[in-house]
Amino acid sequence: MSVDGAARSLRILAVDDEPRALLDVRRQLERSPLVASVETATGARDALVKLSGARYDGLFLDVQMPEIKGMALARLLRRFTEPPAVVFLTGHPSAAVEAFEVEAVDFLVKPVGRDRLQTALERVHAHARARRPQAAPAEAAAPAPAGVEEPARGTGGPDVVAVDAPRGGAKRLVRLDAITTVQANGDYARIACDDGRYLLRVPLTTLESEWEPAGFARVHRGWLVNLRRAVELRGEVNGTAVLALDDGTEVPVARRHVAALRRRLQV
Repeated sequence: MSVDGAARSLRILAVDDEPRALLDVRRQLERSPLVASVETATGARDALVKLSGARYDGLFLDVQMPEIKGMALARLLRRFTEPPAVVFLTGHPSAAVEAFEVEAVDFLVKPVGRDRLQTALERVHAHARARRPQAAPAEAAAPAPAGVEEPARGTGGPDVVAVDAPRGGAKRLVRLDAITTVQANGDYARIACDDGRYLLRVPLTTLESEWEPAGFARVHRGWLVNLRRAVELRGEVNGTAVLALDDGTEVPVARRHVAALRRRLQV
């Protein structure tokens, strides 16, 4: 395939939990005349952070990773407005059928040769070239509840977080817009969302700063709330307040947060 006019145009994200394998694929990708830049992630959770904040043309993804498998991440990408082309990397050829079920553009068996990697990059380039001229205007976002500020949106797709299921030690991917409240629970944060309750081993103060662009606000020492789910703010006689959410949950609002919350909700 000729690369005239396409030299150094692709932005690639490579994901593998094995440092040596990740370094090897990065070096090979950087040698290609099609590749402009290569970023790396050591797992699916790290990859999701990068994918939610930037746009990539191709995702070179290891199939077998701890916590969240490559296939699960690929399925999640289908929810993105403009998902990258997925190329799987694996030492297990038996996973090929499942890879093409999630519409991967290629499936590479480790160790990957230079020519075979270049073929995969050409497919990524073809995918990107076909998508760009036909890119449709972004779908209009659903309006936020009356008076609630619209949160900033990443360019890569919906923000997600990997949480711990209460039993069994499994990981689950949850969209931030599906979360209603986050409650401090010792070293963990207790996540309440549309389909259940989960745990996240991250301090509430960290989530407060990281999730603020997505519409979350600290309303109490022990509570973080998704303001897009707010329906009513009721003042109390002692200067505190109660925030009601669209799922029926009511959260206490500390006195020192009431004024800032009223300004943000414009009530």
